Amino acid sequence: MNAVNQSVVNRLRQVHQLGQSIWLDDIRRSWLRDGHLARLIAEDALAGVTSNPAIFAKSISEGAEYNEAIASLAKAGRSINDIYETLALEDVQAAADLFRQTYDASSGTDGFVSLEVSPHLADDTAGTVAEGLRLWQAFNRPNAMIKVPGTEAGLPAITELIAAGININVTLLFSVERYRAVVDAYLAGLEQRVAAGQPIDKIASVASFFLSRIDTLVDAKLDTLTTYEAKARRGRAAIASARLAYQYFKQWTSSDRWRALAEKGVKPQRLLWASTSSKDPAYKDTVYVEALIAPDTVNTLPPATVDAFRDHGDAAVRIEDELADAKETVQVLRNLGIDLKVVSEQLEREGVKKFKEPFDALFVTLAKRAGR
Repeated sequence: MNAVNQSVVNRLRQVHQLGQSIWLDDIRRSWLRDGHLARLIAEDALAGVTSNPAIFAKSISEGAEYNEAIASLAKAGRSINDIYETLALEDVQAAADLFRQTYDASSGTDGFVSLEVSPHLADDTAGTVAEGLRLWQAFNRPNAMIKVPGTEAGLPAITELIAAGININVTLLFSVERYRAVVDAYLAGLEQRVAAGQPIDKIASVASFFLSRIDTLVDAKLDTLTTYEAKARRGRAAIASARLAYQYFKQWTSSDRWRALAEKGVKPQRLLWASTSSKDPAYKDTVYVEALIAPDTVNTLPPATVDAFRDHGDAAVRIEDELADAKETVQVLRNLGIDLKVVSEQLEREGVKKFKEPFDALFVTLAKRAGR
């Protein structure tokens, strides 16, 4: 990531002023130690960090700064899983401490750092709940978020973990339909907690809606067709889906069900735009930022996209631009034989796999470094 300089920092700060929080979709131990992350917070108004198994796999596998800790933990007889969790927890705790001032200043709206449950638990409700509770206790920071995939098995786990008072980042969402189910799971968890006489005013949650992966798959399907209509819809499925999801956000946060909970001090579960790096060189590298700036949302950006938006991004609220076209896009795609529900189901399966593979590879690397 390029060094921050004052001449271009305003573009990221403008997004913050428009009501959207920018989080960083990456974490590296070196950034925690050399002041880089602290500078992003101070100069760019960076307001949080998300991590996932693939990010930690890359960071730990490529980072020599972990070698001493790995050797020490291995010598102490710790298991490979314990070594991984110790390293990951050290990083997210250090990041959360850097963001604590942001958390306090925003009254618990921002300043969160996310740690994900094992991707091998994506279809295991009880296992997800148990690991979510354990990681939350180990993380031991008020501005922690535990990431839980929004799979069928993840939905009841979300409810149970929210009811337990845990901040949840729901990940791997690819459709408005599944987002609706996630909102219901979130609200049900809050209602269970209220029924048990427990406070809800400190609970925070985001629903992470993945973008570029939708376009990558849909565009590949469109490219097999030869009609003008098919070509005209390239690169439009993800933004259309996100804009419709935001309309649902506005709908449920205006409902009587939500108002009854909001009166008790809880904040709404915000939509978080994820997978925001443009995968197709034909698309502008800031396309998934500029199109989806909106109040009460989060956009988590990889380092390259942070740099790109800081350099040449255009900050303006466009979330409700072309809403009629968004609805039309969904229908046109269906007419072309592309059902976004089917697309989302495929992407969910692939997303879990894309987290499992680097996660497992990391454990192999850790075993080698630990001399096992």
